[in-house]
Amino acid sequence: MSMFDDIPVEVGIIYEGERIRWSDTHVELGGQREKHKFELVKVRGLDEIEDGVVNIVGNDLSNLEPERSYPFGILIEVAGKDLEEDLEGVIERRIHEYINFIEGFMHLNQRYDIHLRISKKAFQKGLTSFTIVGKVLERLYKSEMPFIEKIQITFMTDPEKVAKIFIEAEETYEARDSKARGMKDEEADAFYGCTLCQSFAPTHCCVITPQRYSNCGAISWFDGRAAARIDPKGPLFTIEKGECIDSFRGEYTGANEVVKEKSLGAIERVWFYTAFGYPHTSCGCFEGLAFYIPEVDGFGLVYRDFKGVTVNGLPFATMADSTAGGRQIDGFHGVSIEYLRSPKLLQADGGWNRIVWIPDNIKNRVKDFIPTDVVDKIATEKDVENILQLKDFLKRKVHPVVEKWVAEEEDMEEAVPQEANEVVLQQASYPSLSGLPLGTSSFKIILKDAKIIAKKLIIRREKKEET
Repeated sequence: MSMFDDIPVEVGIIYEGERIRWSDTHVELGGQREKHKFELVKVRGLDEIEDGVVNIVGNDLSNLEPERSYPFGILIEVAGKDLEEDLEGVIERRIHEYINFIEGFMHLNQRYDIHLRISKKAFQKGLTSFTIVGKVLERLYKSEMPFIEKIQITFMTDPEKVAKIFIEAEETYEARDSKARGMKDEEADAFYGCTLCQSFAPTHCCVITPQRYSNCGAISWFDGRAAARIDPKGPLFTIEKGECIDSFRGEYTGANEVVKEKSLGAIERVWFYTAFGYPHTSCGCFEGLAFYIPEVDGFGLVYRDFKGVTVNGLPFATMADSTAGGRQIDGFHGVSIEYLRSPKLLQADGGWNRIVWIPDNIKNRVKDFIPTDVVDKIATEKDVENILQLKDFLKRKVHPVVEKWVAEEEDMEEAVPQEANEVVLQQASYPSLSGLPLGTSSFKIILKDAKIIAKKLIIRREKKEET
């Protein structure tokens, strides 16, 4: 049942998590096709804004050409005697939740990554103006956040205006993010949890620490603290740390208990600083992801807006499917860009000494936080195009992972018989191939500086000639 009778489409929690495919889309706002897109909340003085006003800068929904993507910006200005700047990020993240309450209006991601689609069906039912969306947002904000006394909302589709305010938005995000830098997880009195994305990933619960930002990049430890204080029963809440089980991997009893409860038992343990074992889960709004590259025993990093394929031949979208949904998949780890600035980044996996590939754009953004002795040894798409080129690059640059290769090769040489470097495979270790027993005899395979690629291996017993 709809929350509002005067809105042409239904509004309710039942629509949260609705996916709109491109074939069903009337228009797309933001997304990967557009460089400039953002959502921004700013706290203003009570005399600086006009309550209930919805501004549209550029074409309204009814004037946008169907089946196209557009630059897009949402600026929400709020005022209230109890409002502080620390709440901006908290209020901003609720845009994701509230817009998804609207039938036929999908909102994904956050900040400068927003991706929205309006369905053809919703447009035909009357969702033809941003003014309607503004009314819904105003009512939901005031009903759930009564400390907001005034709210003024601006939607932007004018490319020049979006690009201009985009710069201001990035400056605001950076100012918020920098607050928690320097704090340590060990020193925090509590962590904070977020379940805003459970409509898309029911078993996901984000654990936010000073040194591990939310995967979406929109909620810092300070944001979590502010939200938990004003709405302790809301989707952002306090997590008592409990006992530290493993400071290197990042495991705490309090976090385990909360994650188990919020995931309804699907996830029982979480390690914050590793992509293996019990890695932190991801929803679908993560800014980027770390992916293991077994050929070089290192990690690549890629972000949502990276176009094309990564060094392993896969695009972001393909690997994102292996990362999202609140699952724990070894070798895949959803991350925020801010987490790349943390000294806890994949700490248990080797940190930056294990990172071997990263898009040039992101490398430049976080360059000051990469150790100086490894920064030039990490490849980008400008340096290599595939795994073979990556291996050569890492060898030339003497990347720290290469030392591990050498050590492993030496261990293997010691384990192999010296005479002709023969490798003997006994029946006890390999009892059958394709379900067929090999018999009681052992067999011998000799490998000498060989690289073998085979779709099928057939082993036959050779009959001895009678003499």
